[in-house]
Parts: sequence; C-alpha cells; structure tokens
Amino acid sequence: MPAAAPRIDERLLEALRRLDDREVPIAETNRRLGELALLLGFPKPSYEQVRLHVHELRAEPETPSLGRLLLDVEFRLRPPSDFIDALYEREPPLKGRRSESK
Repeated sequence: MPAAAPRIDERLLEALRRLDDREVPIAETNRRLGELALLLGFPKPSYEQVRLHVHELRAEPETPSLGRLLLDVEFRLRPPSDFIDALYEREPPLKGRRSESK
C-alpha cells in the first residue's frame, strides 16, 4: 500500500492553488499534486484531502485578471480605481528607485 499523508504540507497547498484548473477534474489535479509531492520528497496526499482543499479553493471568489479588469474599466463596468488597486496588490511599487534627472 502506498504511503499517504493525512495532512498536506503548506508548500503543497500553495502548489495546489497553482495547479488547480476548474476545467480539469479533481482526480487529475490529485495525480499532478501526487507527482509533485513525490518529486519533492513528501508523502503523496490522499485523494480525500486534495478533494476537500480543491473544493475550498473553488469556493473562493475568482480574482479577475488584470486584462479583464482593464476591459471592464474600458466598458465602464468598473471604476479605474479597481484596476489600480489590483495592480498594486499584485506587484508592489518599486522602492528605492531613484528618478534619473539630467
């Protein structure tokens, strides 16, 4: 019987967040995560645990892409501040950058 982990390591949970695709069955996501776990030297997570975490992830509201936000702003479905807020949330402004003046 193969080893299975009762709890999933935090690093694998972060990988699961990136691996999950709503268009792909949970069983396939489970296989992909299992392969990654073995490559990293972790026990393969049980299907039941992966399924629970995938359902939690999929229950979270989807964050729209920056392109989607920009399109919504263009069609006046969202205010421009939504795009700017999302831009700064995803990539913090550069700190310590000097302006070049000549």
